[in-house]
Amino acid sequence: MTINISIIAAIAYGILAIVGGIIGYTKVGSKISLISGSISGLLLIISGIVQLMGINWGIIFSTIITTILIITFIIRLAKTHKMMPAGFMILTGIVAVGVMVYEISI
Repeated sequence: MTINISIIAAIAYGILAIVGGIIGYTKVGSKISLISGSISGLLLIISGIVQLMGINWGIIFSTIITTILIITFIIRLAKTHKMMPAGFMILTGIVAVGVMVYEISI
């Protein structure tokens, strides 16, 4: 059981999604932000734990979830033209997917 960078990326992006959902709810009362941020964040944290246990599908699952979030935030950025939070989540998501894909390839 070793912690590698893809596990850290999955868990960190999951925590970021949860915190973002909470912030979206507290600032503008967006229940959808709270629900979607919590669900996607928990799935990413669970996939990070699954990776930690040595189960191979965890990294694939976290890569898929992060990619879906990136696409979602690209759509949101196109609609709102606001860099926060969409731009930030896109950039951090791209970094996370890059780390995960790199880990899969080695």
